[in-house]
Formats: sequence, C-alpha cells, structure tokens
Amino acid sequence: MHVIKAFWDAPYLTEMEAIVTSIDGDYVTLDKTIAFAFSGGQESDHGTIGGYEIVKAEKQDKQIIYQLNEHALAVGNPVLIRIDWDRRYKLMRLHFAAEVVLELITQKFNNPKKIGANISEDKARVDFYWEGNISQTFIFLQDEIHRLVESNMPIKSTFSDLENEVRYWEIDNFAKVPCGGTHLKQTYEIGELLLKRNNIGKGKERIEIHLK
Repeated sequence: MHVIKAFWDAPYLTEMEAIVTSIDGDYVTLDKTIAFAFSGGQESDHGTIGGYEIVKAEKQDKQIIYQLNEHALAVGNPVLIRIDWDRRYKLMRLHFAAEVVLELITQKFNNPKKIGANISEDKARVDFYWEGNISQTFIFLQDEIHRLVESNMPIKSTFSDLENEVRYWEIDNFAKVPCGGTHLKQTYEIGELLLKRNNIGKGKERIEIHLK
C-alpha cells in the first residue's frame, strides 16, 4: 500500500483528515497526507499528526514514514494532519526559485554540471562545477526572474508517469522540468529574491537564493 500524496495536487492545503494504516513504535503511516517528506533537496514539512509533532518524515519508495513524539495512536485511528504553512510557503517559493535559477543557467551557459542543491525555509542553494565567478551571471538571472515574476505565468505541475509517481512542472515558452516537489500556482508568487555567490572549492561555485 502507498500513501496518497495530496501535497502534489493540493499544495496550498494546510490540514486534512487521514487514517493511520500502520504503527511501528514511534513510526506511523497514513492512507493519505499533505505533509511533504524530504526529496529532491526540498526539506520536509513541519507539523502534527493527531496532535503529535512530526519529528521526521522519510520517503520510502511510494510510502512516507512519519516519526512522531511519544503518541497513543492505533491502526485505524482517524487523525488530523496540520502543517506549518508559513514554512511550507517559504519552501515552495525558494524551491521554485532554485528550479528557475537552475533552468536559466542550464539554458544560457551550455548545461553546466549541477553538483548539489538544498532548499530550507531560510535559503535555497544550487551548486555547480564552474570556472570563474558565478556572480557574473546574476544580472542575467535577476532580469529573467523579474520578467517571469512580472508576467505572472501559470505553473503547471502534474504526472508524466502516474504509476511510478514521476512528475514535472511546466511554464509555457520557458521550460518543462522533471520535479517531485511542491509547486506554486503562478510565477508572481516567487516574489523578490536576493542572490549571493559562495565559492565552495576550486572549480565549484554556489548560488544562494534568499527571499526579500
């Protein structure tokens, strides 16, 4: 059995009812969920299940295992899932900003090799093998991101392979990119960003993305 991942089709939903499907000590599974588990560099949601704090969320194949603080739940119990919306929305904005930065760099600069990425509620980062100072791309990046924000384009997010839960996002006349994160509805939601450069080693450059 795998969990229905409502955070994909309803990423703006902040609470929902579910049923406990298994328990192993502090670890539980549900029949459906809105609480995202770490994947593709995007950190897990914070929140509660049945009033108990989610300590950790881990994706295992098509299932999500939640570790809770000491709880009194039983299999079959109905529970209310609540997520920290402020954190989720920051993650969504920073995640999509990082996706756009990566796509712009890939399109403009001959597909440089990405070597890492992470999205937290404080900042996002994308790392590359890169000769020189990557901040020389920032004027181009800021101009293009501003154009996308001002155009307020819809962002489509759906399955390319439903059975294997492979998803993508798409903006018309810009890009179609495989990605299993939670996504914004419109490009204006990205908002204003601050880009910072960090040299992380010889031939390795990092772009840090902050919300203004």
